[in-house]
Order: sequence, then structure tokens, then C-alpha cells
Amino acid sequence: MDAAEYSLSDSAATEALGRRLAACRQPGTLIFLEGDLGAGKTTLVRGYLRGLGHQGAVKSPTYTLVEPYDIDGLRLHHLDLYRVADPEELEWIGIRDLFDADSICLIEWPQRGAGMLPAPDLSIRLSIAGGGRRAELIPASPHGEAMIQCFFTAAEVSGT
Repeated sequence: MDAAEYSLSDSAATEALGRRLAACRQPGTLIFLEGDLGAGKTTLVRGYLRGLGHQGAVKSPTYTLVEPYDIDGLRLHHLDLYRVADPEELEWIGIRDLFDADSICLIEWPQRGAGMLPAPDLSIRLSIAGGGRRAELIPASPHGEAMIQCFFTAAEVSGT
């Protein structure tokens, strides 16, 4: 399946995209979130978590590197690698233990973990476009393709 592009008029639209993606969740999925500062990566994660039913605060784990969530038995790890100077630092936080068949990992700034991260199932590239944002969803595995297929099916059913 090819990449899909979406125009996002504001942060609410970015959050809505995250909610729609959460409806297509699959445990064992790794999602890379790419884009410049302010592109909407954490906003998308907030929408994803809200789509799973999380009601609490959602902050970027810029200083802690990992923010874990347990929502109705589903483990989700939100990572922000912006402050990682050397990918080897990820060994210190036990990065390999986060990737299992029962967890979902969303990683901001994945390029900073090059060589230490497995290949993603789905990459989402966010960019600033005029007064809004643009999102490109790029499936990179059967898991990622299944998520995109679900995403399109859900959009057809809801009419969005």
C-alpha cells in the first residue's frame, strides 16, 4: 500500500488523526513520528492516547525519554529521543525491552536512535504547511499496512 497524505487545519485535526489511528491499533506495533519542532508529534500522540481512553495529561517525554501508559491492559510507550546525543544511550533505558508483541511504541525523533531501533511498522511524517500541518502516513510492514487499511475502512464507514 502506498503512503497517504492528509492536510490538518489545526491541532484539533492533528489530535483527531491520532484518535482515528488508535481505533486501528495492533499490539506489537512500532510507529515513528518524524517532523521538525512544533510539527505536531506530541499532539498526535495525545489524540492516539485519547482514542484509547486515556483521560490524564499527555506530555512529551523530552527529559524522561519514555512515558509508559497502561490503558485497559494495553501497554503503550511514548518515547521522545530529541535529547539523545548517541543512540547507544538507549541501551541504558532498556530500549529492547519495550518492543514486544503486547506493546505499542510511538517514537518521536527516531532518527536519533538510528542503529538501535528496529524498523517501524508505520512512519508518520508531520510538517508545517501554511497555517496548518500535513501528515504523511507510510506503512513499512504488514502491521503498518493493516493499520492503514483499517484507517481507510474506518474513514469510509464514518464518512470522513
